[in-house]
Amino acid sequence: MSTTRATTSAQPAAAPTTADRVRQVTVLVGAAVAIVGAAFGSGAFGGQAIQDAAGGALAADATPVAPDGPAFSIWSVIYLGLAAFAIYQALPRQATDPRLRAVSWWVLASMLLNAAWIGVVQTGVLPLSVVVIGALVAVLAVILVRLVRTPPTSALQAVVLDGTVGLYLGWASVATLANVAAALTDAGVGDLGLGETGWAVVVVVAGAVLAVAYALFAARRPVVAIATGAAMAWGLGWIAAGRANGPLLDGTVAVAAGVAAGIALLAPVVTTLRARRG
Repeated sequence: MSTTRATTSAQPAAAPTTADRVRQVTVLVGAAVAIVGAAFGSGAFGGQAIQDAAGGALAADATPVAPDGPAFSIWSVIYLGLAAFAIYQALPRQATDPRLRAVSWWVLASMLLNAAWIGVVQTGVLPLSVVVIGALVAVLAVILVRLVRTPPTSALQAVVLDGTVGLYLGWASVATLANVAAALTDAGVGDLGLGETGWAVVVVVAGAVLAVAYALFAARRPVVAIATGAAMAWGLGWIAAGRANGPLLDGTVAVAAGVAAGIALLAPVVTTLRARRG
């Protein structure tokens, strides 16, 4: 009687393709150009700051849903995360990572759209700025969908990719609401029956609803879900702070934005815990 011993051999990792190497280099270089361009365009190295562009339409006191000035410091964290991602995805061992193959080009597109948005705002064409920032959020939403489909391959990837995209998407979503309000105000659109305070409350409620939607969708990926909610809470919280203490006071909007910020912060915690228990 003979016995057969099954042998297993590890499958060799697929070698990086030319397309992989081109992607890695292009994303790395493109990210550097986009980040530096955005920094110059936003006035970080002199020149006109975003809040002073377009006649001050995006200033902290331009509309009741404009976040207070300190809110924009989140860009420093986002840019740092994007730079870290660009370096991380360029590492030789990351060339064939399927998750990076799926999202890297989209991340680069988001950076280029952000730089384009800054350029458009500096020209003062606010309606076009709404189109560009809307496209930015759409691209980030595509990345979110792709990240939710597959788990991160390491804790480092979760932080550098999922965490950065979450902060980026959450902040860009709040910024889009503020941008739309600024464009409508600049165009002289009337109160449309609800009044300035009424519409501001509608906008921050929409922000809370969007935050819950993100939390539900991304519940299986805690890092991106919580980062998105935290960034939205940050933006909505600074709207509340601006209406409570800034030059444009509105107690009703301050309370509504504060509640919306709390919802944005708690929603992903609840959904991710439920997903883990399920």
